[in-house]
Amino acid sequence: MSAMNALQPAYGRLLQASARWGFDPVRLRQHLRTAFAACLALLAAWQLGLEHPQWAAMATWAASQPLRGQLLEKSFFRVAGTVAGTAVGVGLVLLAQGNLLWLVLGLAVWLGLCAGVGNLQRSFVAYGTMLAGYSAAMVALLDFAHPEQVFALGWDRLFTALTGVFAALLVGWLFTPKGSGIPGNAEVRQLFAQLLRDLAGSLQARGRASLGSQEIAARLLAMAVIEEGLDPHAAGSQRSREAVHALRRLMNAQISALLWLRDAPSQEPPSAFGEAQALAAAQALREAALALETRVQLHEAAAALVRAREAAMAWPGAADMLAPMGFALQAHLAATHDVTLPPGHRARQWPVVLHSDWLGARRAMLRASAAIAIVGLLWVATGWSGGAYMLLGMSIMLTVFSGFENLSATMRHVTLGQALGVLVALACQWLVWPFASSQAGMVWLMLPFVFVGALLFSHQRTMLSGYDCNMVLLLLLQPHFPQPASFGHALALGLAVVSGPLAGWAAYRFILPVTLQGRLQGLRSMMVHELQDMAATPGHARDGRIWRARLYHRLLRLVRMSEQAAGQLGAQAAECGLAALHVGRAIQALHQLSEEAALGDGTARAVRAALLRLQRLQQSPGQCPPLLRALAQRVAERHPGQARQLRQAAHEIAQHEAFFRNAG
Repeated sequence: MSAMNALQPAYGRLLQASARWGFDPVRLRQHLRTAFAACLALLAAWQLGLEHPQWAAMATWAASQPLRGQLLEKSFFRVAGTVAGTAVGVGLVLLAQGNLLWLVLGLAVWLGLCAGVGNLQRSFVAYGTMLAGYSAAMVALLDFAHPEQVFALGWDRLFTALTGVFAALLVGWLFTPKGSGIPGNAEVRQLFAQLLRDLAGSLQARGRASLGSQEIAARLLAMAVIEEGLDPHAAGSQRSREAVHALRRLMNAQISALLWLRDAPSQEPPSAFGEAQALAAAQALREAALALETRVQLHEAAAALVRAREAAMAWPGAADMLAPMGFALQAHLAATHDVTLPPGHRARQWPVVLHSDWLGARRAMLRASAAIAIVGLLWVATGWSGGAYMLLGMSIMLTVFSGFENLSATMRHVTLGQALGVLVALACQWLVWPFASSQAGMVWLMLPFVFVGALLFSHQRTMLSGYDCNMVLLLLLQPHFPQPASFGHALALGLAVVSGPLAGWAAYRFILPVTLQGRLQGLRSMMVHELQDMAATPGHARDGRIWRARLYHRLLRLVRMSEQAAGQLGAQAAECGLAALHVGRAIQALHQLSEEAALGDGTARAVRAALLRLQRLQQSPGQCPPLLRALAQRVAERHPGQARQLRQAAHEIAQHEAFFRNAG
């Protein structure tokens, strides 16, 4: 024990010194730990007599995570995905009975289904779903000619995965930190405090102060960057999920307030909201901001927000805007302090609804099925010996990477990593393994190469390719003594493996191409189509809080993707997203008017005409503003709130006509 204690500081100094050679010390610590766990998994699987012990090491690398909660949850979904995929793979082999054509077509359907459903999921659930796809391919393709052995192969795949996951959990639980708070908490609080000061200034000026589009876009982008990385931190415990959920609700409340600030100059406060009320509300908001910034008695901020809302009650629009901010802050503070909200807490009235890319999921499903079927049929026709490995590589590319946005860069790094893996595997097979006199010797001689993969995975120049290098290295290193294949056969297998990402890249390039611009266009399309559905279906429009929550998340994605695609702030994207919010509110106002019993026949016909026109918003957005303005004039006297929503929507559609027209 004393020796271990003495070695720890030296190990820490060595890790820190590694930065001088281009390594990331934090990543190096994690990946060396994972490499150690992978070696344990490899040795354990070999001792258990499993046919492919290297698969256990692959499972360890795949399950590795920097925090315990993430490790636990990813391990669970890895096991679940492996079990489901193995069962399907065995079933396909048994159904095909040696008929390669039927096996290929069955895999195409299954992989397409996994790719499509996986794109609708998030984080480790998506990972498990896609893993089920290529696990089936691994079982079905590697020994398809011997269906009588498929059960043995399936059990081997399952037990190697379980061995690898267990090793990852054992080493990870002993040496992986539990983790601290949710990343982004401090940044979101700072943005919240800044927003409170802006609101204070606007209320004190009785709505005459607002934020410019560039500033709003900058704040939305800051929240979008934080939101983008939240999903993995919701893993591992109910507390983590609640903390992430509360943080997202806090961001949604800020988006609503930013919209109010943007439109503040057009909102005339009631005469009852005088200077005294404005000063009291502004003072309470500044107190809340100060409490958040100093991080001393954070609950004081929530209490100050309650006082601000009470002071602003004479201005219903301002009070309604402050209400979700106060409740969201209370929920956030409760989550960060591990306090359970009471069942009836009003924060629960403002849901968090995340965007699901249905268009991307459909394209991923069709692309995976089509590409696997095409390449599989070529394999059937040619009888190429490396076809199974190529299809296996494609199955991974077309599932795991189907949700990525910059696929050209991703495929480049994947191809480089897999090529490195092939070279390292060949070096082990033909330069090192000849010195082995038994299978045990081969297994032990593999271990240093596992650590080579960890070094590549941790270096700044190779970290984007290191993971693929590891996985291909282990896929090709099958410790069977003596080596049954020639160098030429090993090289051919290596080339077949590398052809997988190349074929995957071609599929992404030519079969329903994936580009960042395309994903951005799909997001815009879903935003506008949802508005059209709301206009067509009163029930869809009534559940306004769900629609707004989903649109808030889509707005953050829109700003982030626009910034990535154009390399600029995305102020125009922010304005377009906020315009969609206004149009949605106007549609809700129209449905409210349509239910008005005392509405005159002419006004009722005008409401129906406006709703019909908004159902075709994408086809002819320019025809909507005149109808909305005329209707607003009709109802202004009896329904001033709805009239204001209609005028705002008309203005936004006219200002951003291209956004609504080009959304298809």
